[in-house]
Amino acid sequence: MSVSERITNDSGTAAPSSRSIGLAALSATVVAWGIGWPVNRAILYQLPPLSAVAVRSAIAAAALFAIAGARRRLVRPAREDLPVVFSISLLHMVGYTVLVSIGLLFVPVGRSVVLAYTTPLWVTPGAALLLGERLTAKRAIGVTLGLAGLAVMFNPLAFDWRNSAALWGNAALLLAALLWAASILHIRAHCWRAAPFDLIPWEMALATLVLGTLALTVDGPPRIEWTPALIWLLLYSALPGTALAFWAAAVAAQNLPAVTTSLGLLAAPVIGICASAAMLGETPTSSLGIAMALIISGIALGAATPARCNPPPALLE
Repeated sequence: MSVSERITNDSGTAAPSSRSIGLAALSATVVAWGIGWPVNRAILYQLPPLSAVAVRSAIAAAALFAIAGARRRLVRPAREDLPVVFSISLLHMVGYTVLVSIGLLFVPVGRSVVLAYTTPLWVTPGAALLLGERLTAKRAIGVTLGLAGLAVMFNPLAFDWRNSAALWGNAALLLAALLWAASILHIRAHCWRAAPFDLIPWEMALATLVLGTLALTVDGPPRIEWTPALIWLLLYSALPGTALAFWAAAVAAQNLPAVTTSLGLLAAPVIGICASAAMLGETPTSSLGIAMALIISGIALGAATPARCNPPPALLE
């Protein structure tokens, strides 16, 4: 029996059991990624950004290979899939994660997660310009709402332009969102040979190699004080926050409509802001709340953009 036969009934809609599995996986994804934001901020109190993401990536890669092996899904990437493997690994798993870690050093978690989740706003015009996707009125309104949210967040009368650390931190987060958007555009344009989940362990392994090399070059030999608190934080960040979340996102995308998955993942920044308030004592400001509402509304309006070839699982974080 094929995957499509297992997850759909005679009418072509998702079977109830598959829908339940998909919703459970989606819930696990948004909770894992949402809580991961303050956890990753806490790790940065004890490790420099490159070392932190390198260790997290190494643990996650080992877990993903174990999951793939247990499910007998460990296959070598086809030559045709190698470009998208490099794209996801270098743009998303390396570029995005490093820049987000740098941004978290200087920007509160609540603001960081909102800026990082502006990625779909940049995907919409990029898809129209580079992939020939039609920019509908609804998607144009969505981009406008999202940009309005950014304008609220970067109110020139309220933003401290003399704070160079804040400027660099916010710039790093916006650049991270742009790199992730570039990766998503490549994902949309790519015609997949392997199932996207089958490639995730290899992408994470490549990211670990690059991140480990960068960490050794910039930070030098690791000087890590392995306290129980740091070990638990790293295990959460690497296992539920990365490996399990990627796997659950793939399961959700396989069992739910794309729009349901895209909209459901918008709960992650809300959970991230709530978690940062509970774990780090960060109190969301009114301007952040307004900006988040505008940006998430804008993303929701453009969530139904179709893929050109075989759609991969959502790769939000």
